[in-house]
Amino acid sequence: MTEWMPIILFAVICLVLMAGFPVAFTLAGTSLLFAGIGLLTDTLDPAFLSAFPNRLFGILNNQILIAVPLFVFMGVMLEKSRIAEQLLRNLGLLFGPVRGGLGFSVILVGMLLAASTGIVGATVVTMGLISLPAMLRTGYSPALASGTICATGTLGQIIPPSTALIILGDVLSSAYQQAQLNMGIFTPDTVSVADLFVGALIPGLLLVVGYLLYTGLVALFQPSAAPAVADRPAMSPRFLLELLKGLLPPLALIIAVLGSILTGIATPTEAAGIGALGALMLAILYREFDLQRLREVVDSTLQVTSMIFLIFIGAALFSLVFRGFGGEELVHEVFNDLPGGVFSAMLLVMVVIFLLGFILDFIEITFVVVPIVAPVLLTMGVDPIWLGIMIAINLQTSFLTPPFGFALFYLRGVAPADVPTRTIYRGVIPFILIQLALLGLLAIFPELATWLPHEIYG
Repeated sequence: MTEWMPIILFAVICLVLMAGFPVAFTLAGTSLLFAGIGLLTDTLDPAFLSAFPNRLFGILNNQILIAVPLFVFMGVMLEKSRIAEQLLRNLGLLFGPVRGGLGFSVILVGMLLAASTGIVGATVVTMGLISLPAMLRTGYSPALASGTICATGTLGQIIPPSTALIILGDVLSSAYQQAQLNMGIFTPDTVSVADLFVGALIPGLLLVVGYLLYTGLVALFQPSAAPAVADRPAMSPRFLLELLKGLLPPLALIIAVLGSILTGIATPTEAAGIGALGALMLAILYREFDLQRLREVVDSTLQVTSMIFLIFIGAALFSLVFRGFGGEELVHEVFNDLPGGVFSAMLLVMVVIFLLGFILDFIEITFVVVPIVAPVLLTMGVDPIWLGIMIAINLQTSFLTPPFGFALFYLRGVAPADVPTRTIYRGVIPFILIQLALLGLLAIFPELATWLPHEIYG
């Protein structure tokens, strides 16, 4: 019975999460319950639990994690101050005379909004409220409009700088060091959040290009599904000046944040500070700032950050108890016994994570599943940056896949009643195929994720 305890622990946590209990308390409470059983039956070494205070101190002392509340503040401020709405309107005017132009605008604005928030639900709901009515009024096919919004909303998993990549990068960094210690390497190399940001650039841009190409092909071969906007003002100097005023400041903020990380001028934490301050200044510049709005932004930031850090604490306890029951060795044995070696192990992990993406959120999977499988895969020689990008895109695809994808539920909650659920499901299928094609390309050519970090950071 003892050797099955890690599997039973993992299964019980998944069942409790599916029942709707809060993630942090589920992780901590279930782990404590199993730890008590292990101590009473003398199947768990108390030394694992005695390491918990050091884990807590490490979490609260981790400077990288300071970036989480700062990036959340940046994204919420851009949303609450309606900067994203103005950006969509201006891009829509710019691409207006082109068939599919509004779709191009939604994809580009969704990319920027996803990069700033990194939270799928926030991006999909915001884009659904802002752009879905505009696309339907223009005459867009409901399937194309809903599919475009859902797909661009999930870009927050892969487009840097995003909260999701920060959390995944921190977990992978710990797993990589643990894997090297398991191999007897006592001066381990490190993988940083900046490495993951840079590694995500090419795959993220390929996804955006794929979405734009698909929208362009629909506009070319089915003009009625993606018509041009008919009521754009004349291209006068005044109109161009208004366009630039609406477009350049938000774009400059995103470029400043990401550029400072890529060039090494700032760490992700410092760049997050730039982003938070820049979003605040933009709100003042656009005259969308007041104390009530600031209070709402701070409240939202506090709620999201508190949730994330509570999950960090619960996940640390789960990790210790899981390892105390020998779970890491069990996973290692299962992977080593698979026919096909690393390929089979990686395929199994991708399938499991994809299926779990139907019932668990990105943060939950990052803290529950990744710490279990990542050290074993990294010990087998898998590149940590490539693994992180594969997991991010895999979950992005899972969140988009009917009938359980989270992005579909979020859009269903804000979409008009005359847009049926089956239309939303039909609209996302081409975008799912694009993402699966990218996963296949990454599997065949890992350099798409690893080349740029190695060139920049060596």
